[in-house]
Amino acid sequence: MTRQLFGTDGIRGTANIDPMTAETALRVAMATALQFRRGDHRHRVVIGKDTRLSGYLLEPALTAGFISMGMDVVLVGPLPTPAVAMLTRSLRADMGVMISASHNPYQDNGIKLFGPDGYKLSDEVEAAIEARLARDFCTDLAAPPDLGRASRLDDATGRYIEYVKNTFPRGLRLDGLKIVVDCAHGAAYRVAPKVLYELGADVVPIGVAPDGININKGCGATATQLLQEQVVANGAHLGIALDGDADRLIMVDEAGRAIDGDQLMALIASSWARAQSLKGGGVVATVMSNLGMERHLTSLGLHLARTPVGDRYVVEHMRERGYNVGGEQSGHVVLSDYSTTGDGLIAALQVLAVLIQAEGKPASEVCRVFAPVPQKLTNVRFAAGSKPLDDAAVKAAIREGEARLQGCGRLLIRKSGTEPLIRVMAECDDESLVNTVVADIAAAIQSAASTGQTVETV
Repeated sequence: MTRQLFGTDGIRGTANIDPMTAETALRVAMATALQFRRGDHRHRVVIGKDTRLSGYLLEPALTAGFISMGMDVVLVGPLPTPAVAMLTRSLRADMGVMISASHNPYQDNGIKLFGPDGYKLSDEVEAAIEARLARDFCTDLAAPPDLGRASRLDDATGRYIEYVKNTFPRGLRLDGLKIVVDCAHGAAYRVAPKVLYELGADVVPIGVAPDGININKGCGATATQLLQEQVVANGAHLGIALDGDADRLIMVDEAGRAIDGDQLMALIASSWARAQSLKGGGVVATVMSNLGMERHLTSLGLHLARTPVGDRYVVEHMRERGYNVGGEQSGHVVLSDYSTTGDGLIAALQVLAVLIQAEGKPASEVCRVFAPVPQKLTNVRFAAGSKPLDDAAVKAAIREGEARLQGCGRLLIRKSGTEPLIRVMAECDDESLVNTVVADIAAAIQSAASTGQTVETV
């Protein structure tokens, strides 16, 4: 079975436009309920969301779908994605749902599904759910006395806050640290400042006034300039940037310089290796992670295992091979001792624990554990229906780039699993060569794509 509706992180699209409509949400809930029926007990599903306006559209549609199939629904409101995963396990629910498009702008939304163990679903299970969408659900509907019920878990926020605080090493406090935390006007706008404050930090919160349309807008883990400025302006020791559903983390040192997921993973892995608590003998990351991290881990006698892009694939490899540190350069940091998915708050606390024990050294020194190899990433947007990677000129440009980097670096070309983008990434010690190779390939793709619009990130 193949997947058409599901991408690398659930279902995602523009709100109220197919497939991200109330009708789709209703049918996805019904199909998923069928997939997770397992016995005669009263079935239960946990539904959380971020702060997007369209959450009010999708939440009742999903709720109705599950109730129609005889499943009880527990609504937890705006909470981080990892909180929904945690509560799914804690409440012994049959599954969990997070309504979020993560780092995307407010007009997008998405549906992320978790199994009873709190892990994201495999490709095979998602494909099975898609296959069920084609059926007529009339004969599957619950009888009137067997309909599900909906309730709200009033203490969901408090449960998650206490869980996160309990992952911080015993005996340590954040007293004396001034921290700016940017919640991206997203799902962590209430919980993140409270966690840091209750652990003793002097907290400067920003991005904590969601209005339904400002999520991720000029703030958060994908737009750190505001945080960088605020860290310097407030004389803070460091800054923490979360994305819209708080499963992603980027940090900022006292000088206002961003620290990406690769540096954070390397720092945590190095610290845990010294404490003999690192499992698997290394770190699991994606093909996007910097070669500099791989070299650093090798120097410590550790190794880097690479997976396709997507934190779900990282987690699957971690589970199969027994690792407890993994993630993505973009800021998904998965610490499986504590969470089944990326958790920006928990990862931030582990970094803060290392900083506290560094005897007064600044974040700029503690959190930069390797010299990154020059790396360039350009995103080329394309119109629906166009296939620029099939263009002969694009293929020729890619072959030429691979030849120029052979033996000294690497090239990665891939379509985004969540947006209509083609990502062009290259890295090697020769920065000029990296820039030239990426620019040439991006230009060829741009010429072949009908929109011709590029958006660059580094």
